[in-house]
Amino acid sequence: MATPVTTVPDRSAATSPGVPGAPPRLRAGRRHTPGRPRRSVLLTLLTGLVLLYSLLPLVWLVISATKSQSGLTHSFGLWFDGHFALWDNIVQTFTYHDGVFVRWLLNTLLYVVLGAGGATLLAVLGGYALAKFSFPGRRAVFAVVIGAVAVPGTALAVPTFLMFSNMGLTNTPWAVIIPSLISPFGLYLMWVFASEAIPTELMEAARIDGAGEARTFFTVALPLLAPGIVTVLLFSMVATWNNYFLPLIMIKDPDWYPLTLGLNSWNAQAETAGGQPVFHLVITGSLITVLPLIAAFLLLQKYWQSGLAAGSVKE
Repeated sequence: MATPVTTVPDRSAATSPGVPGAPPRLRAGRRHTPGRPRRSVLLTLLTGLVLLYSLLPLVWLVISATKSQSGLTHSFGLWFDGHFALWDNIVQTFTYHDGVFVRWLLNTLLYVVLGAGGATLLAVLGGYALAKFSFPGRRAVFAVVIGAVAVPGTALAVPTFLMFSNMGLTNTPWAVIIPSLISPFGLYLMWVFASEAIPTELMEAARIDGAGEARTFFTVALPLLAPGIVTVLLFSMVATWNNYFLPLIMIKDPDWYPLTLGLNSWNAQAETAGGQPVFHLVITGSLITVLPLIAAFLLLQKYWQSGLAAGSVKE
């Protein structure tokens, strides 16, 4: 009796993608590691839209600053005109009305140096004290700071104006500088940052070595607070540089206008009887106004990024 022969299938041929009728080979899944995260098409598209939304006004501003007054109305907004008038616009911006733009620029620098600089200094001192010292009423101060952050600045405009009017400080630079010194958000930010950035053991070691509170602050705490200081300084500087509503209600003398009010007065000339439209100077002045803020962010970017990343790594 013949023994039946059992045929064993060739597994190498069955699994080979070139053999007809063979089952498809399963593709190994891509591993996603922290250094190689999963790609998201939707997230990429949303990021691109946000980037376009952020850069498009700046691109329009740069292109429009190269056009003359007539070129603004006779050319496409997002493309250059035949006549490149950027340098002429810059010269006219600084010389128009006897160089009043320079006066507005100096006024803005004054408000930023005294207002934003003073707000940063007070926020650093107050945040450090609230974070590292225990005293009666500390919780009440915390509640007041949180409440002040929630109150919009426009709600305090009328009381602030009435108070400064009774003191005779309206239509003076102090009416803009003094309110700018108060930054509840900056105080809260420095409070939180100082609580995590300055180890209590390091301060105790400095005190054991004989350092006083002032020396401990300047030699130990202040270098550790540098990223937080830069962050608060940038926020305060941008808020003071772009401040429009407070100078609008406080200052009536054009000689004390900041750039925001000055450029708005140029823009409103076209609406007055016999006024000369100078939209090309308004756009060029706006571009010049943006440049110092961009330079500040680029120069302080290293410290700002380290401040944002502080506390992201668990020790």
